[in-house]
Amino acid sequence: MAIIDFGGVKEEVVTRKEFPMSRARKVLKNEVIAVIGYGVQGPAQSLNLRDNGFNVIVGQAPEFKRDWDRAVRDGWKPGKTLFPIDEAVRRGTIIQMLVSDAAQRAIWPVVKANLKPGDALYFSHGFSITYKNKTGVVPPENVDVIMVAPKGSGTSVRRNFLSGAGINSSFAIAQDFTGRARERCLAIGIGIGSGYLFPTTFEHETNSDLVGERGVLMGALAGIMEAQYDVLRQHGHSPSEAFNETVEELTQSLIRLVDERGMDWMYSNCSATAQRGALDWKPKFKKAVMPVFKELYRRVASGEEAARVIRACGAPNYQEQLAKELAEIRNSEMWQAGAAVRALRPKESAKPLAKGAKGIKGRDAN
Repeated sequence: MAIIDFGGVKEEVVTRKEFPMSRARKVLKNEVIAVIGYGVQGPAQSLNLRDNGFNVIVGQAPEFKRDWDRAVRDGWKPGKTLFPIDEAVRRGTIIQMLVSDAAQRAIWPVVKANLKPGDALYFSHGFSITYKNKTGVVPPENVDVIMVAPKGSGTSVRRNFLSGAGINSSFAIAQDFTGRARERCLAIGIGIGSGYLFPTTFEHETNSDLVGERGVLMGALAGIMEAQYDVLRQHGHSPSEAFNETVEELTQSLIRLVDERGMDWMYSNCSATAQRGALDWKPKFKKAVMPVFKELYRRVASGEEAARVIRACGAPNYQEQLAKELAEIRNSEMWQAGAAVRALRPKESAKPLAKGAKGIKGRDAN
């Protein structure tokens, strides 16, 4: 492991230098990695592992035709590398549980019945194990239980892999039956293209993940955007102006500066008026939302959010309800304005630059 200083706190991380791909291939040379589920993380992780030369098969319920057909389009061959879930588990030695948390509850009896002593049960989210009393996912004692949790969606895991950048991942060992759990875990983490891996526990990963998704990464971000957009519209600003000042400038300009060198770098590359206003208002927003984040963490740590997820996502009409909620967002004025703005983004010109000219890539890169 490498020792890295994170703002004065030293942490151990695993990079591709400490654990190169050659070592990962050696560790997993006799393993069959069975990726269960071809929805969100499944395609990205299975394709990355396949591209890196590992022995991978996919387990997918044939009745979910959309995902089965997608797997076939991606080159997985029924009866050879694509199987129903029970057969994939029997054939595999590392079983990657990459269906949704709600689906893991549903398929667990089939998975458990087909596990073999010495198998590794792999997760990319700690939810089912952290809340095993609620989910019923209680692994037998004769298997390894490991986790690699990429800090990004399946789409980003695949895109970053293809670009060579990778996505950072956390990893954890909940049960080491074989004495090889850690090596197997890190080898998979490198195999799926992680930029670097940092240690955690199933419980910590679950808590941080649920807080992050409900907070800055998704829930808070969407709520703050809507609030600012609505206030601008109420004061007579056009949809185009309100959306550009709320979303477009953030996603196409400012957040990229934060990504490059941090928040202070972004501030230093903005006008003095923007800097002063941001520095003055940042503590006001922090003070306003701190009680919300404290309540959020309390609900996550107590299991209340897990109970809500299990109850809601397990409802028979959940997909229909989800479609309605997402359609409400998509059809709102704010995100209809967003669709129009995206359509107006300048495309990268196909015309060659004049000799000696220095071009800037078009903004429609993603």
